[in-house]
Amino acid sequence: MDKKNLAFDKVNFILLAIGMIVVIIGFILMSGSGSNETTYNPEIFSTMRIKVAPAVCFIGFVSMIYAIIRKPKDGQIGEEKKEA
Repeated sequence: MDKKNLAFDKVNFILLAIGMIVVIIGFILMSGSGSNETTYNPEIFSTMRIKVAPAVCFIGFVSMIYAIIRKPKDGQIGEEKKEA
């Protein structure tokens, strides 16, 4: 398949991977033990779970959207074609 017909270039895929890693880190920050009927765990309302982790996930999702919307430069396509 010709690389000229591809919508993404190498940089787009790298940015997508970085965004996905950031989202996964955000979900890991949100995880932890919860409360049940017999024991109350005040850590479910910690600043990291309520504020930091959702902000990290949001940044990851925004970076993934940017990676999808980003258009490769015309010069990059020509350089890749010359190398092939």
